[in-house]
Amino acid sequence: MNEILVMSTTDTIELAQKIASALVQANEAACVNIIPGMRSIYRWEGKVCDESEFLLLIKSTSEKFDAVNSRIHQLHTYQVPEVIAVPITAGDSGYLAWLRSNS
Repeated sequence: MNEILVMSTTDTIELAQKIASALVQANEAACVNIIPGMRSIYRWEGKVCDESEFLLLIKSTSEKFDAVNSRIHQLHTYQVPEVIAVPITAGDSGYLAWLRSNS
């Protein structure tokens, strides 16, 4: 298994908690951290937006990425939610074993 860190953002804490809980309960992620107080400046439909958001750091495996992506799209309110996965190239062996066994 290849461990990954998936990042996504939401506009409310309630949605962040809903997505995080659904992912962990379905064993699609071992852990989701919700980081409040993030500010996103981006271009959408031709205009620059400046919004407060919550960052989700989702720890999972590459084998579960499609399920994680699908679940985020199923629950998210954004037309195009951010879903970006990066490989975890190194980490504590005990933690990575726990991650694999819980996602």
